[in-house]
Amino acid sequence: MYKVLIAEDEDIILAGINKIIDWDELGLEVVWLAHNGQEALSMLEKEAVDIIITDINMPVMSGLEFLSQIRSENKRTRFIILSGYDDFTYAQKAIPLSVENYILKPINEEKLHDVLNQTVHKLITIDNESKYTIASQQKLLKFLSGQMKEGKDTFIKETGLRIDKPFAIVANVKLKPRDRNGKELDGITSFIGKKFIELDLQTLIYDKDEFLIIFQSNQMDYNYARDRMEEVQSQIEAFYEITTFITISSIFHDLDGICGAFQETKKLQKYLIIAGYGNSIDKRYCSGRKSTEISLDESLIDKLILAKDRTGISKYIDDLFRNHIEKEKITSDAVYHLAIKLALSLQRVVREFKLSYDNNIKNLVEVIEELFKADDLSDIKSIFLIEIMEIIDCINIGDSQYTPVVRQILSDLEECYKEDINLKVLAQKYCMNTSYLGQIFQKEVGVPFSQYLTNMKNSKAKDLILNTNLKINDIAKEVGYPDVSYFYRKFKQCYGTSPASLRELKQY
Repeated sequence: MYKVLIAEDEDIILAGINKIIDWDELGLEVVWLAHNGQEALSMLEKEAVDIIITDINMPVMSGLEFLSQIRSENKRTRFIILSGYDDFTYAQKAIPLSVENYILKPINEEKLHDVLNQTVHKLITIDNESKYTIASQQKLLKFLSGQMKEGKDTFIKETGLRIDKPFAIVANVKLKPRDRNGKELDGITSFIGKKFIELDLQTLIYDKDEFLIIFQSNQMDYNYARDRMEEVQSQIEAFYEITTFITISSIFHDLDGICGAFQETKKLQKYLIIAGYGNSIDKRYCSGRKSTEISLDESLIDKLILAKDRTGISKYIDDLFRNHIEKEKITSDAVYHLAIKLALSLQRVVREFKLSYDNNIKNLVEVIEELFKADDLSDIKSIFLIEIMEIIDCINIGDSQYTPVVRQILSDLEECYKEDINLKVLAQKYCMNTSYLGQIFQKEVGVPFSQYLTNMKNSKAKDLILNTNLKINDIAKEVGYPDVSYFYRKFKQCYGTSPASLRELKQY
């Protein structure tokens, strides 16, 4: 059974969490109940656990301080955060800790049960994938983090790790998780050793989708070394049909310098969200970046949503998360802060319009979860565009100020949206002038008839992409697009991402 620690400073809540869940049913055992992070750390010294459920705000040592200390030594343990705070500045700080979920108090029993169940399945997957290398990887990570106090010389001898030339750099290679397709890292590192034998490269696997490349030379030209690492990246991606992100260290000179070089590359990885997979960066990339807070024009967002201006909102989001960020040269933390602010702003819109979460609109925790999983700015933009389009659709559905004929047309479209239908056909059906009917429809619904029909088709297509395994071409025909290329163009105009990219998000 997997072991669980619960940390919560309020006794009633601590006891309640321990009692409301059928731990045996989930294959779990609660072995520790702690009142703060310091007490929890003392308990973990006696017996480690697999899952930690912790409140954020606790005396002596907060939940985030506690988790930060654990994560620095342990990549496997899963974290679930509890909090009575709806200020998601805390969520921003939790992003680097790979938190499984962020649950607001009062705790929903069903939600906690589902999160624990998902976490158990994730642990099973992790253990099955890495059980044959977990011991060696843990030792390597401990060494690279500078925490190996005993047995260091023996470990170096066992691994064959060496720096025997006066100049060296480290390149940290991260594989895009959805691109792995079951390929083993040792096969990739073997490929590097054979393909670039003249470069005298060493490879060290320290995580399930990350490894190091050590490049050393008698006469180090940093630009030359960087070019060679980019060449290695291109060869890996082309041969294995995967995508990678590489962070490159400064030059160091001996084995003692490798730990600092490794930690430098790990800190640079937080810029993956801006640079994106398929790129390589070094410390020059983040030099001069500012933690400037990007302002959010909430009044403009409200105006565009009320006007049901899908093109306008798409342009604004694109400018916010792509053009604006690059112009301002802001830090990755500022990007996440902006994303959290926008998520909170959209929740305000949902509350003000009294929209139901029973539709396809996500609650704040669900949006935050998706943001945690986002690979780059394109993913973040798509998450928000899809959410905004759902809000616009729900506002349309909730509008009851329709005349009978418009209400009937909307009802008809639900049944025959995939057919070759237009205003002329409907005008004949209802014995009305085509132009006049078009004016009434646009005035009441907020968009022209053709745009409304296109949006409906795209919404139906989005549901099929996310909830079925139908091929994209078949989905296009299913919703009434005989021309697949036309479907791709219209879908991307509506949601800001292609059908194929949306399916990738689903398969993450």
